[in-house]
Amino acid sequence: MHGLLGYCRQGFEPELAAELGERAALAGIAGYARASRDDGYVVFVTGEEADAQTLARALPFRGIVFARQKLRLFAELRGMDPTDRLTPLLATMPGGVRFGDLWVEHPDSDAGKPLSGLARSFGNALRPALRKAGMLAAKEDARLPRLHVCFLAGDHALLALADPRDSAPWPLGIPRLKLLPEAPSRSALKLEEALLSLLTADERDRLLRPGMTAADLGAAPGGWTWVLTRQHLRVTSVDNGPLRQHVLDTGLVEHLRADGFHWHPAKPLDWMVCDMVEQPAKVAARMAKWFAEGWCRHAVFNLKLPMKKRWQETRLCLDLFEEQAGKPLTVRAKQLYHDREEITVFATLAK
Repeated sequence: MHGLLGYCRQGFEPELAAELGERAALAGIAGYARASRDDGYVVFVTGEEADAQTLARALPFRGIVFARQKLRLFAELRGMDPTDRLTPLLATMPGGVRFGDLWVEHPDSDAGKPLSGLARSFGNALRPALRKAGMLAAKEDARLPRLHVCFLAGDHALLALADPRDSAPWPLGIPRLKLLPEAPSRSALKLEEALLSLLTADERDRLLRPGMTAADLGAAPGGWTWVLTRQHLRVTSVDNGPLRQHVLDTGLVEHLRADGFHWHPAKPLDWMVCDMVEQPAKVAARMAKWFAEGWCRHAVFNLKLPMKKRWQETRLCLDLFEEQAGKPLTVRAKQLYHDREEITVFATLAK
C-alpha cells in the first residue's frame, strides 16, 4: 500500500479525509481517503509509490490543518502472528533504505490507547533487530528518514516513513507540555503549543523578543497574557472580566476593561492574540482588519468551528482572512493537541 498516513484528533477523521482529498486533487494526484470516525488516523491511498512521494512533497506537514502528524505510508500488515511479528515486518522493509530513528506508536483514540504497552515492548524488540540487519542507525540521525510502525490492533499495523524536516518532532504528533501551577487557565497550553508548533525555531527567536508589544483580546483570566509575559513581551490585556493578580504583578501588563472584539490600539503593536468565542467568519474578518489597518505585524488566533462541514468552514474562513487582510501574509493553521472544536492560526507579514 502506498499513500499518506495522518494522525488526527479523535472525531476529526472526516475533516482530515476531506482536506487530504481536496488537496490531492489540486495537486493532480489520484487517490482516495480511508477513514472511520473515532479511529484517530486517516489513510490516503495512492496508486503508486511515486504518487505518494509526489503527494508528500505537495502537502508539507505545516500546511495540513487537521493532521497532527504526516507520514508516507509504504505497507500494511494484517493477520500477524502474535508470537512472531518481527519476521513479516522485517520482510516488508523497503530495500536500500536506512533509518535514522524508530517510533512504534498507536492512534490516540479509545481503541488505540490500550495498545501502548504492545507498542513499547515491540519497539524494544524491533530496534536491535533493525540495527543487526543494518537498517537502523546506531543513534538518532535526523538526516535519515524515520521509521514509524503504527499498531491498529495486535495483528494489524501500518508502516510508514517520515522526513524529520517535514513532520511533527513528537511521537503521535503530541508535544508533551506541562501545565505549570501559576498558569491562570489551561488555555495557556494552547498558546504555548501554537508558538512551538506553528513557528519555526528561527521565527521564535526573531519574532518573540523581550520588549516587544502585544494585545491579548478577550484576555480573562489571563492565560494567553501570562504566556506572552513569560516571553518578556509588554501586553495590553483587553477584557471586561478580571485577570489573575499575579499576571498583573509582572509589571508587563496593562488591563483595559473593554470589548476585545471592537477595541484597537492607538499605535501599531508587534503582536495580537485572540481566543474569543465568536462565529469563525466574524473572527476571521476582525483579525483581517488588524492586518489591513496595520495594527499588528504578527498574530495567533483561534477559530471555533461548527459541528458540521468543518473543513469547508476552515477553508472559507482562511480564504476570507487572507483576502480581507489585503497584504501578503504567511499563514499557517493547525488543529493543535490542546485545541478542541477549533483550529489555531498563525499569521505574519510576509517578507
